[in-house]
Amino acid sequence: MAFKIYTKTGDKGTTSLIGGTKVSKAHLRIEAYGTVDELNSYIGLCRDMLTDEASRAALLETQDRLFTIGSSLACDPEKEPKLRIPDLKETDITLLENEIDRMNEVIPPMKSFILPGGHPAVSHLHVARCICRRAERCCVRLQAESEEVEAIVLKYINRLSDYLFVLARFAGYQLHATEIPWKPRV
Repeated sequence: MAFKIYTKTGDKGTTSLIGGTKVSKAHLRIEAYGTVDELNSYIGLCRDMLTDEASRAALLETQDRLFTIGSSLACDPEKEPKLRIPDLKETDITLLENEIDRMNEVIPPMKSFILPGGHPAVSHLHVARCICRRAERCCVRLQAESEEVEAIVLKYINRLSDYLFVLARFAGYQLHATEIPWKPRV
């Protein structure tokens, strides 16, 4: 028998965290892991637009880490230790930093702030970066409301937004797209 995607259990505006705790679909924890899911989906779109195999591989690895983060956020923190949710590791952050360094060796140094754009792939990567920053804000709000969020999750998401910014520049460089400098009105 095929698995049905609809359960009808959320029809009244509640859902269950991993572990069974029922919460409102408006709960900040739901907003946080929903935003991470949105980011994961958008990174999939960005990955489909790139041709650089190293970048595509790094984005696929990132999607796996975001699934880990989403699982962690979707879990009742009081029940999580018993559920064996996969962990994020410092090496996951090191991977992003190494990729940032690899790309920065190739692209010219920034001379001004730049505006998103120049090529659809570049623009989509900047949208992914913005979604990443929103996910980070959601996690910080969770933490501010005394909801448990592992410090490494915040660190990873912060580094991921840096990575996406550099990847947007790197993709533009590879695509011969001209960066658009921001020229403030004086």
